[in-house]
Amino acid sequence: MESFINLIGAPLGYLMYWCFELLRNYGAAILLFTLLTKIILFPLSVVAQKNSIKMVKMQPELADIKLRNIGNGELIMQETKALYKKEHYSTVKGILPLLVQIPLILGLIDVIYNPLRHLLRFGKQTVESLVDVTADVLALTPDELGFGAEIRVLETVQNTPEPFRALSESGGVFSLDNLASIASVDVTFFGINLSAIPHFGEWTLIIPILSALSALLLSLVQNRYNVLQAETSFFAKWGMTIFLVAFSGYFAAVLPCGLGLYWTAGNLLSIPVLALCNLIYSPKKYIDYANRVMPVKLTRAERRGERIKKQELAKREKADIKRFFEKGLKKNLVIYSEGSGYGKYFSALVDYIGHHSDIVIHYVTNDPADRIFETQDAHIVPYYVGHKALVSFMMKMDADIVLMTTPDLEMFQVKRSLVRKDVEYIYLDHSMTSLQLVLRKGALDHFDTIFVYGPNHIEEVRETEKLYNLPPKTLVKTGYGLLDELLAHTAALEAHTAALEAGVDGGKASAGKQGAWQDSAHETSIPQILIAPSWQADNLMDLCLDDMLHALVGRGYRIIVRPHPEYVKRFPARMQAIKNRWAAQAETRDASGGTLVFETDFSSNETVYQSDLVITDWSTIAQEFSYATKKPSLFINTPMKIMNPEYDRLPLVPLDISLRDELGVSVDVDDLARLGDVVDDLLARSSEYREHITAVLQGNIYDIGDGARGGGDYLIARVKEIEYLRSVGKDPARFARPAQLEAREKEKAARKRKKQASAPLVAGEGL
Repeated sequence: MESFINLIGAPLGYLMYWCFELLRNYGAAILLFTLLTKIILFPLSVVAQKNSIKMVKMQPELADIKLRNIGNGELIMQETKALYKKEHYSTVKGILPLLVQIPLILGLIDVIYNPLRHLLRFGKQTVESLVDVTADVLALTPDELGFGAEIRVLETVQNTPEPFRALSESGGVFSLDNLASIASVDVTFFGINLSAIPHFGEWTLIIPILSALSALLLSLVQNRYNVLQAETSFFAKWGMTIFLVAFSGYFAAVLPCGLGLYWTAGNLLSIPVLALCNLIYSPKKYIDYANRVMPVKLTRAERRGERIKKQELAKREKADIKRFFEKGLKKNLVIYSEGSGYGKYFSALVDYIGHHSDIVIHYVTNDPADRIFETQDAHIVPYYVGHKALVSFMMKMDADIVLMTTPDLEMFQVKRSLVRKDVEYIYLDHSMTSLQLVLRKGALDHFDTIFVYGPNHIEEVRETEKLYNLPPKTLVKTGYGLLDELLAHTAALEAHTAALEAGVDGGKASAGKQGAWQDSAHETSIPQILIAPSWQADNLMDLCLDDMLHALVGRGYRIIVRPHPEYVKRFPARMQAIKNRWAAQAETRDASGGTLVFETDFSSNETVYQSDLVITDWSTIAQEFSYATKKPSLFINTPMKIMNPEYDRLPLVPLDISLRDELGVSVDVDDLARLGDVVDDLLARSSEYREHITAVLQGNIYDIGDGARGGGDYLIARVKEIEYLRSVGKDPARFARPAQLEAREKEKAARKRKKQASAPLVAGEGL
């Protein structure tokens, strides 16, 4: 460490020597030295400014990442790193000026503690001779003089020069000129000895006080004008301010006053440096503060309420986990759901199993408000397990079968069981489109079985296995239960509309069971256009909604903007900003008879299936709408979110891409001026699409109208098989799926290699 400090101190010593020779005043030399270091380091301050601006610009996207991946720390970190790479943001650049201060301080400590070497440029032998004489004068050993030996030499020579004159007359390396040089060094500044450490009752105490006050002033300026610090919370700002003031005061109190003077001057000079950086790279030029929407910050009362809620949920979670792992509890089938909104993907299967077997379904959800807790079905046992506890919970899984819509098994927080290697993991997708495009690479590699909705799923899985040399999975043909519900619901709505048109009063009652009903749109000839985007990055709401509405409003449509529920829940400030911009047009009939409505109540899907056309980006609502109603969809070509960059290695075109031309037409974002004409054309040709979409549906989805049968029969049969094997004394693990068997073989081989590696070497082996 000493050699490192000396290495840094050497160049700084030359700089300090030049300052001292120029001014011949120790304190003034330190101030000039501080100014020069600020000038030398100014380019780094500019780099840090640019980097900080990038961070502030990224704040909304970073907030998006956290909101979109709540509870998945690994994925948040992965996507954050990807964003940093995309924006060329460096975590190091932001703290470069601070990092460089560390060697500067260490070097300056060396300069101040060793004035003979750095200020007077004495050689090593001269310094050693002076230290020896000083030790004799003070009746100490050279080692006892310690790190500040040269300062003691300076003080001793100036106070008692006689012993040193004798040394200069002895003909050694020390001369009278050296003695005169030492005598000329004045280390006081306005009466303060800068080589001394501050003490109570002395003027030196003013240095740590000034250091703390300069830190306070700098912090106040930075809290308001530093591009990054201005973004932090009130408590973060003042927490950092208190720390810097305390550190600055302590730093200047335990080291020589010269260092405290440097620190004080450095703090004060940082203020004009900040002003220059803001002038060169003004944050207002690069950051659109007016239109930047950040998450709403909670009030103190809301934060307190959140803490209480978390405490209550923690108790509930602990009790549910204990109940799940109760000794002797039989768990043939476990369903894992990420939240209440995912229940619709399981509901058809759950109902089918309940009607065709006595299997008890253990339903694990991350959502404490999941509607599954309202069930009265004795065959369903719900449990609440939060995201953090989920990691260890899944590792201890002791069920026979786990069914989930969550991909990326083993990649993030959901791991395969460490307790049982024969658990069968089944993946159920929550869309009717592509697996290769919308899932990450390797997202399904660790599943044993996949429920497939159509031929494209089978082709994608088999081609993926072939491409990456993966063990074959069990593929179970099954329909899409949610689609069956949509088809039945749409049929009821159409029957109701037909009854209304025929003047039959009972028509409305027949549809009343389906949910809230709005007749006004269908009692007129006004076409209803539904804008229903995804909530992925660069969705319609954020990218081009205003341009779309400018092209559509005033053309005689009833326009309903229905954002994704997750968008409304996670980005309330953005949603409110959009409503505010269009408040004048919303809910008022324009000259053409059209209206604009923002729908954020998702308790009913009536408006979706009453609409004449859906406009979306990459949301799967287009497939659900067009398949259920046989009406066309209009796609806006926003940037496609490609989760798997290697999707095009498969010799297949993902349905997400091919269906855009099958179910309707696409419009580029930079061509939205003609959106109204495209909508008019699609509405005019709506009847032409009905037969075509019916054929597309028949070719892409299995078991239409009976979607739960394939998956339900498989689960019932597997549970019976496992129970039979147990009843006859056979181990179900021996009849595991291919992926399970391969995993066990790999683990066995790894144990064997480890055992061989740790075995003693037999004579003749390894030669």
